[in-house]
Amino acid sequence: MRRVMALLAAAAVLAGCGKPESAALQGYIEGEFVRVAAPFPGTLVSLDVQRGANVQAGAALFTLESEREDAARGEAEERVRKAQAQVEDLRKGRRTTEIDAVRAQLAQAEVTAAFSEKERVRAQGLVEKGFISPNRFDEAKAAADRDRNRVVELQNELGTARAGARPDEIRAAEAEAAAAGQALKQADWSLRQKSVAASISGRVTDTLFARGDWVPSGAPVVTLLPPGNVKVRFFVPETRLGAISIGQKVSVACDGCAPLTAAISFIAPQAEYTPPVIYSKESRAKLVFLVEARPAPEDAMRLHPGQPVDVTLQ
Repeated sequence: MRRVMALLAAAAVLAGCGKPESAALQGYIEGEFVRVAAPFPGTLVSLDVQRGANVQAGAALFTLESEREDAARGEAEERVRKAQAQVEDLRKGRRTTEIDAVRAQLAQAEVTAAFSEKERVRAQGLVEKGFISPNRFDEAKAAADRDRNRVVELQNELGTARAGARPDEIRAAEAEAAAAGQALKQADWSLRQKSVAASISGRVTDTLFARGDWVPSGAPVVTLLPPGNVKVRFFVPETRLGAISIGQKVSVACDGCAPLTAAISFIAPQAEYTPPVIYSKESRAKLVFLVEARPAPEDAMRLHPGQPVDVTLQ
């Protein structure tokens, strides 16, 4: 009896192994879309592409009105010119005519100081002889001291005029000029954001605004589908999961198109359609795993998101 049961079990196993498994797997095409937007709001003044067109990286997509950004850039540019002029003026020091004026004032002050010194000496002799009061001598002495200090003041001013601005003043002006330059760069960046170009090559799948529409900040205006973002999604039964690996080639066929080849890029770590309970032999047959494969860029352009396909493992 035991021998008969063993023979029946072996026959059942051989019969199960002999069942042909469907070679083709069901799948569909999916696209990872690139939604192109501007970081600032504005009225859409030009839309340079149409749906279905293929664009290259760097091609113009759309432009928003930029009067405010133009004005801000012009203001920043004038601030840069002003700051640079101040730095150059400080480095050069005073003009020749200003230095000549200080030199003339110094010469006049030296003559006045010399005369005041003579008056002080004369007043000192007169007070010693009793011809004038000590108060008159004090006045002459104060005038001599004042004129002498004026000479020292103008000498220092002349030296400062010849030397130009102090190093710390020049460094402060240079820092102001650098800050103005950074503000100009920021204004340039803001202005460039109003004219948006494609950052990657692809097909225009949709345009979401029309010319004259108000576009909110960050709202996508154009949707692109790069060839590298097209992928084939299909489901592999648990019984065939061990036969696939990352990088493996698969054949993809669709209605009305020639077969093409794709490479497996992702295998889901978890099964679908069956609850995570203790699996029996019957429930394991219902387990499927999501697998993704990416075709070559030239083949991807022939496929469309949502299109059903048949996938055959190679």
